[in-house]
Formats: sequence, structure tokens, C-alpha cells
Amino acid sequence: MKHLWLTAYSDILESLRARWFAVYSLVFGGVVVVLFAFGVTESRIMGFSGLSRILVTYIQLTMAILPVFVLVTTVRSVAGDREAGVFEYLLSLPIGLGAWYWGKLLGRFVVVFLPVLLAMALAVAWGALKGAAVPWSLVGYYSGLLMALAWCFLGIGMLISSLARSSDVAQGAAFVVWLTLLLFLELILLGVLVREALPPESAVAIALLNPMQVFRTATMMLFDPQLVLLGPTAYVILDHFGQAGYMAYATLYPLLLGGLCAGAGFLWFRRGDLP
Repeated sequence: MKHLWLTAYSDILESLRARWFAVYSLVFGGVVVVLFAFGVTESRIMGFSGLSRILVTYIQLTMAILPVFVLVTTVRSVAGDREAGVFEYLLSLPIGLGAWYWGKLLGRFVVVFLPVLLAMALAVAWGALKGAAVPWSLVGYYSGLLMALAWCFLGIGMLISSLARSSDVAQGAAFVVWLTLLLFLELILLGVLVREALPPESAVAIALLNPMQVFRTATMMLFDPQLVLLGPTAYVILDHFGQAGYMAYATLYPLLLGGLCAGAGFLWFRRGDLP
């Protein structure tokens, strides 16, 4: 356990010195500043105004930014160390492969989730100073959704990094995965639905396997409990899950998917890199 925490601490320090972390932090901090600067808190949409409005906008922007940042920065973890010949040095030290792998995963999770959480905390603090009411239930659930999304794509990134033999291949695969999930939000799924004449239940089931779609629908449900924006699809989701059930699913499913991907990546990593 000591080696796991030391590996996590080492990965955190390494990431803090990297340029990508500075850019990553500036992106999320800049998003909050821009939203306040352009007066988003003064607008009203579907009854949401003030701090609630800025959180709704922030969470939608995060869905587009967070997955690709997490994937691109994570896929170099194992593949990059393999290319740099770190494993030969690693295996000469009294550090188990499990402690190294899960330590890097834990350290990277702290690094990718912390700027997102701090940006949201900045928005809450700023809004509170301006006298806006703080929707604590909304803040808490959004934080849980962001944590689940970050963990999910972190696990996917570690799996890709374990499978790829070079960092270039890993980065290419990460972009393909991200684009595929992004397209499945609308374009591909609509094409399959029309071409194959799938029943609505099957189409919704396919859509809800996509963690980005799950995240997007959950954020919509918070300001549109009846999911009017989804049209007839809402009846399938609400009939099978209910509002509380779907909100729980939207948090637990990405966590489970990320854990399974990370576990599969570790099994492949251990099998391929033990002498």
C-alpha cells in the first residue's frame, strides 16, 4: 500500500510540472471566468438563473472538454513509459506492478478531477459572494457526475495505454474512441435507428451504453425532469428507470465501466510486462 501511495504522489508531482496540466487548468478556470464575464448568471432559461444557470452551462461545456483531455493525457502513461524503457528500471525496484499501475491511476485521477472540481468551487464561491443562492443539491450531484465521467475515461485511457505498443498509437486510438462516442450521441445512432428500423427500446439501450450520452441525459434531467427535449425517448427512460433511478444509473454506470476498463488494462499490462 505504501508503494501505491508513493507512486500516486510521484505521478501527481510529475503531472503538476507538465505543460498539459497548466493548459488543462486554465481551460476550466477560463470557462468559469468567461461565463461570468459575459453575464451568463444574469440570463434565465427554463426557470434557471443565477448560479444554477452557470452550473448548467459549465457542465455542458465540460462534457465536450473533459473526456478528450483525460484520454489524450492518460494514454501516454503506460505506453510512454514502455517506450522510454522505464519498465526495466521499475522491475529492478521493490515495487509491484499492481502498486505501480493503480498508483498511477489514482494519481492521474486526482490530477484530472481536481481542476474541474476547483473550477466549480470557484463558480460557487463567486456566486455566493455576489449574493446568489447556492443550489447545494445541484452542486453535489454535478460533482458526482463529473467524478464518474473523469473516472470512466481515465479507465478507458489506461486500457488503451496498456494495449498500445507506442504512445503515438495510443493517442490515435484515444481520438478514435472519443470521436466514436461523440458521434454516437446523435449522428450514428440516428442513422442506425432509421436504417435498421430498431424499436425505441433497443435504440435507447444502445444509447445508454455510451457514457457521454448517459452524462448528457442526466444533466438534462436536472433542469428538465420530464426530458421534454428528448421527445418520445423520454418515455422509455422514465418508464424503465424513473428520475431517481436514472440519476443513480448515470453515476454508477460510468464508475463501473471505468473500473472494468482499468481492471482489464491491468490484466493485460501484467501479462505482457512481467519478465
